[in-house]
This record gives sequence, C-alpha cells and structure tokens, in this order.
Amino acid sequence: MTLADFTNPGMIIPHLRGQEAASVIQELSSAMQREARVPDLLPFYHAVLNRECLASTDMEGGMALPHARLPGLKELSFAFGRSDQPLLWGARGARTVRLVFLFAVPATDSTQYLLLISGLARLAKEDRLLEKLHNAQDTFQILEVLQQVKLRINSTTETKKAMT
Repeated sequence: MTLADFTNPGMIIPHLRGQEAASVIQELSSAMQREARVPDLLPFYHAVLNRECLASTDMEGGMALPHARLPGLKELSFAFGRSDQPLLWGARGARTVRLVFLFAVPATDSTQYLLLISGLARLAKEDRLLEKLHNAQDTFQILEVLQQVKLRINSTTETKKAMT
C-alpha cells in the first residue's frame, strides 16, 4: 500500500489557483466532490475550515494537511494540490506551504488514517522525494512520487485484519 492508493488523477491539482488556505481548501474540496469522494461539498468544506481554525495543519517540508472526519464518507481519501508560489498558512501565517493534502476521513476510521499520516510524516523528511514532488511536470508524475511512499502496516493492524 502506498500514498497513491488513497487518491486518483482527478483529485490532483499540479497548479493551485488559490492564494490562501480557504480558497485552496475549496478548490481541493471541489475536486473531491467531482470524484464522488465527498457527497456534499459545503458540509465538508465547512468542517475542514472549522478544523483548520482550531489548529493549523501546516508542518515541516512546506506541507499542510487540512482534513475533516465526517459520517457518511465511504472511504479515506485525499486530494493533493501544489502551489507555484508559497502560501501563507494558518491563523498567524507563520509558515508557508506549497504542498497541500486535503483528507476526507470517515467518522469510524482511525487505522488507515494513522497509516496515511505516518506516511506523510516520512515524506516530509525525505528531501529527495519532496524535490521530485515539487518538480513533477504533471498529475501522473505526482502520482509516481506518491507511489514511492510505502505505508507501513504494523503487526497490530495485520492481526486485526486477520481476525476479521
């Protein structure tokens, strides 16, 4: 399993138009709705914005991980967007980001979400892969980079799967 397993070409935007967090989140939310990953755009968009207001999701590596956990979502997925220019992110705009991963998390999911977050934390520390992500020419090159980030399933997760 890799990061690429949780997205598809229709949810990747290599050149974001938005210049600030709210417009970027709207742009990525719309992509998720077009791909039938989010049934209702406005409730999802508002949930992400409310969550982002509580605590900014910017992190090292120039990445932001806005997300919302909602009932009614069928599967964990994310939309990815890359900005050509650094975006001020968070209430104080303390950090800039260029890579934004917007997650739609089913209310009952925790295991796969934690796997995905740990994979992104590893990506943030991989300068070589971050550089490839910044330099990718199109959606398919971005997907190729995301396929290089393997998600590590621990023995507890494997045990749970074997029991079901």
